[in-house]
Amino acid sequence: MTAGPLLPPSPALGRGFASAMAAAGPFEPRPHLAVAVSGGADSMALAFLARDWVEPKGGAVTALTVDHRLRPGSAREARWVHEALRARGIAHRTLVWREGAGAGRANLQAGAREARYRLLEAWCRSAGVLHLLTAHHLADQAETFLIRLGRGSGLFGLAAMAPVAERHGLRLIRPLLGMAPDTLRAALRGAGQDWVEDPSNADPAFARVRMRRALGELEAAGIDAGRIAATAARLGRDRAALERRVAVLLARAASPHPAGFVRLDHERFKEAPAEVGLRALSRVLSAVGGSPYGPRFVRLERLYAEIRGPCRPRTLGGCAVRKARGASLLVCREPAAQAAPVAVFRPGVLRWDGRFHVRLSAVGGAAKGAGMTLGPLGAEDWARIKADAGGFDMARARARLDLPATVRAGLPALRDAAGVTEVPHLGYRRSRGGTGSLRVIELWPLPPEPMAGPAFRAVAAGDRGDTAVGKGL
Repeated sequence: MTAGPLLPPSPALGRGFASAMAAAGPFEPRPHLAVAVSGGADSMALAFLARDWVEPKGGAVTALTVDHRLRPGSAREARWVHEALRARGIAHRTLVWREGAGAGRANLQAGAREARYRLLEAWCRSAGVLHLLTAHHLADQAETFLIRLGRGSGLFGLAAMAPVAERHGLRLIRPLLGMAPDTLRAALRGAGQDWVEDPSNADPAFARVRMRRALGELEAAGIDAGRIAATAARLGRDRAALERRVAVLLARAASPHPAGFVRLDHERFKEAPAEVGLRALSRVLSAVGGSPYGPRFVRLERLYAEIRGPCRPRTLGGCAVRKARGASLLVCREPAAQAAPVAVFRPGVLRWDGRFHVRLSAVGGAAKGAGMTLGPLGAEDWARIKADAGGFDMARARARLDLPATVRAGLPALRDAAGVTEVPHLGYRRSRGGTGSLRVIELWPLPPEPMAGPAFRAVAAGDRGDTAVGKGL
């Protein structure tokens, strides 16, 4: 491993990064950090800072580069990153998005971002790494604020990016949110390190690039990235306080069901302050709809106003909302938004419809599940399996056979060429014609973001963006 620091001594940079990491902690002894490195200046500087921070602690850094296959030179750039980091004593892995080469241009950046996080998180889970660092910096925070302002976001959106976000099985850490990109580039130059310039960062077809240019115009009027990021940080503190109230409302008024739907206490929702109720509703829609993000705020406000009244059936965010028995509201998956059936070929774990993790096991030692699919049950197949009385485990099924029809139709069902073999939520396993070559041995709901918490963690920022800040709440 390279002896000594990789970046030249810089009290502001070193102390700022150490402060941000301390606020993100605590960390285990000898922490292993994964760092997302595209090859750009910001991520290269982050890899160096992370290595300099973790080495005295006896820990390790692994840099991860996602090759999206969106440009002809992407593989070459990934190899360059590998060689550059290896020369500095930093371990490196390249993760390939094999679907990237065929991706269409529509919403290209959003699709690539989703794939990037999916690959990075999967590697971290497989390697037992608990901390994934990304190089979002002060200007990125300001751009995020402006993008969300343009979309009409409320407090939660305008708080922009949190320095620490809890993901499935790991923590996403952004220790550079208080650092200006020019500071990072200057540090790399001082270390004699080149970087890669991504041409898409100058393509005005992308919203973030357009906002970056607008930010340059705002700076001429005295509204610089530092001031915008400081505003986002203050809103982040307000958001953290509001989230605590949202968590209390959800604990009292929301009843999640293992079948992937939620019942809401209508009266408690109507009694809650509008700002609390709106955010609580957004969390419920995100969890049931299988999305890490809530719906656009304008649409959310419209739905919230309606459910405070008589509440006719409505849809939003992939969810159907309607009155249920008693004084409750039912929020379930909208049939039209349910995931299509997916082919399953072998044992393992898969995520279905953004809502469930499903663990499959081979039956009778079979290595593959040829011809099997996992998809929504649907009304027609429900009518068919009802006739197979011997297939139901009645001890498990009685309490669930009275599920609302909309919910029941969207339950995950395993099928082979002969039809449905298994519906775990209903305690059903086909009794005639065999059970197929794969069997569900475990199924649990897994929303992209828990309905209540972990709370948003805010950056404490001053009015200027030339020093690193990162105090968590």
